Amino acid sequence: MPKDPVMLLSYVNTQLRDFYSSLSAMCEDKQCSVEEITAKLAGIDYEYDAARNQFV
Repeated sequence: MPKDPVMLLSYVNTQLRDFYSSLSAMCEDKQCSVEEITAKLAGIDYEYDAARNQFV
C-alpha cells in the first residue's frame, strides 16, 4: 500500500472501482485498517462516499 496520501488515494479508488464493493471488503481482503486509510486520506481532504464506493 502506498505511503504517500495522493498515491494512496489513486491506488484505493482504483481497487474499489475494479475489485471491491466496499472499503471494508477491500481492507478485510488486504488486511489493512479502514481507520488508517480514512485518516490518511482525510489529511488531504478526501472522505469515503459509500454510495459511490470511492474517496471524493
